Amino acid sequence: MVSGNQEIKEEKKTCGYLPVLEYMKTCCLGKKKEGQPRSLSFLNPSAKVLIDYRQRFLLGHEPVTCYISPAGSCLPVTASFSGKKTKGRALVFTCQVHGKRKVSQRCICLQPQAAVPSRTRRIMESISVSGEVGGAGGAYSYDALKRLDQIWSNICSTQTVQQEIQQVVSSNAGLFSQTDLSDKAVGTFDVIVCGGTLGIFIATALSFKGLRVAIVERNTLKGREQEWNISRKELLELVESGILVEDDIDEATAAKFNPNRCGFEGKGEIWVGDILNLGVSPAKLIEIVKKRFISLGGVIFEGYSVSSICTYENAAVLQLAEGKILSSHLIIDAMGNFSPVVKQIRSGRKPDGVCLVVGSCARGFKDNSTSDVIYSSSSVKKVGDSEVQLFWEAFPAGSGPLDRTTYMFTYIDPQAGSPKLEELLERYWDLMPEYQGVTLDNLEIQRVIYGIFPTYRDSPLPAAFNRILQFGDASGIQSPVSFGGFGSLTRHLGRLSTGVYEAVRGDFVDSYSLSLLNPYMPNLSASWLFQRAMSAKQQSDVSPDFINELLYVNFQCMQKLGDPVLRPFLQDVIKFGPLAKTLGLVMLNKPQIIPLIFKQVGIPVLVDWSGHFFMLGYYTLLSTFADPVIRSLLNAFPPRMKYEWNRYLEAWKYGSGLDYKL
Repeated sequence: MVSGNQEIKEEKKTCGYLPVLEYMKTCCLGKKKEGQPRSLSFLNPSAKVLIDYRQRFLLGHEPVTCYISPAGSCLPVTASFSGKKTKGRALVFTCQVHGKRKVSQRCICLQPQAAVPSRTRRIMESISVSGEVGGAGGAYSYDALKRLDQIWSNICSTQTVQQEIQQVVSSNAGLFSQTDLSDKAVGTFDVIVCGGTLGIFIATALSFKGLRVAIVERNTLKGREQEWNISRKELLELVESGILVEDDIDEATAAKFNPNRCGFEGKGEIWVGDILNLGVSPAKLIEIVKKRFISLGGVIFEGYSVSSICTYENAAVLQLAEGKILSSHLIIDAMGNFSPVVKQIRSGRKPDGVCLVVGSCARGFKDNSTSDVIYSSSSVKKVGDSEVQLFWEAFPAGSGPLDRTTYMFTYIDPQAGSPKLEELLERYWDLMPEYQGVTLDNLEIQRVIYGIFPTYRDSPLPAAFNRILQFGDASGIQSPVSFGGFGSLTRHLGRLSTGVYEAVRGDFVDSYSLSLLNPYMPNLSASWLFQRAMSAKQQSDVSPDFINELLYVNFQCMQKLGDPVLRPFLQDVIKFGPLAKTLGLVMLNKPQIIPLIFKQVGIPVLVDWSGHFFMLGYYTLLSTFADPVIRSLLNAFPPRMKYEWNRYLEAWKYGSGLDYKL
């Protein structure tokens, strides 16, 4: 109970942290000397409150003894000091001061102070953002970064209760022509492609073959500003598919550079030529392909979103969120890694692995004529609460001679405590200048890049519904160690466009027949060992520099074995012969590293990988010796049987990597 001459004052201050001592740091009078208390000044200057800095004052530890000296007096008096947290996150402290002649009570309200903006936020908000588009890597704003980080946090969540997955696809046993919706359809097509950024390529290839094709894209159909890195050899696949002519390649190419480095910090480096040595402008390339698609009779629905898909015996019907209804023989899902159809098929299951990518395009690089295909940091580093192995890529950009794109990426398992993209970017700003030999103050950041690339062991994704096929990133056809689907798209486009054409013309659009277009590929599954080996384990007993050492040893062996071994690997193509030779040479040159590989990846992963390695050899034998025999008999087969055997032969060829030519 307060007695005597009572004085009550309420003061509001801000505090960035819950402990009141942090508040005192910002409000203290004078500098603290060793062994002396810190002082805290109130709005009422009649007294100084001196609180021993050595006291551990945390919320919940109360009361804490304080010392009060009235102004102009050296006589100490005592006070009790306590605190509590309110619903509004404010801290309210009550201080009762017991003096010689009076007791005064002071209420101090400490409001949480807004966190100091991160360096990433300050950089991103200082950049003029325009031209954000759909597709991976098409957004550059800080708000978009926070949205993607929230998606990533949801993926990593340990909560067992998941939100109900939206059922986008449903099936109906009847005929679409006998329903009331048939009269409301505003268009009927052979194929509808949902998602235009990569979908425009398969759509144009099918239009070139004579099919009537439409594209549904929720944004404006255009490419991002940030270049795609690829080789000319891979772009020629688009010419063979009828999508481009060779002059289009030159028009879309924004930058050319050679040679290309594979570097391993503190170990050494290997130089190669014509690997990912072109910077292709997606904006220009998609503009060219879009014009080609329209000239072939293609139809584009821009600014429309997929609401639902219903499959019937004779059609697949697409309901758009804006009310339009479209029907087709086949729907191709090219809506990327986060396709709602894929979420339904996988029942919201966590990915088996994820590649997190951050980076920037900046101006101010004077030495800017070569590229890094891969550069490995010397050891595992701490980001947030996780240990990660960091890798780098760097390429000259086409926007100017001093402009350069630098990526930093890592492979991790999605789990609680995994680093957020913003945390990776904070680390990126620290490490990139040293990696590139520049200072951040001398760079003009053009844009900040970030992305999440989930991968699953059971990829490519087989068709789960009649009349619906996944394509591109939605199918998981890309390598688990890559963070972009454009290279795998060019490699498989000819095979897929031919197969889809035959499926539509022959009405082989049941789920089994469509699954033959996304078959098991042992070379893709075997790549999982590399993804696992390049992922840092938490609380591992393996040396922090093991991953860098392992990569350097493998690349040294591949270099000794020559281009037939090294070049396919650098373009995400795994072949049985080159892989077997590399493993054998590693065991001969560095046998002591083998037990460490077992520790790094684990016995179950190695056992699983051994099965895929065996199948890789088996597919190689089938494609080499059985394919010529069967192919000579194909024309005698019935149409469905011919379609199916064509798909088996393609699976052997592409699944063994024998489609790759130097």
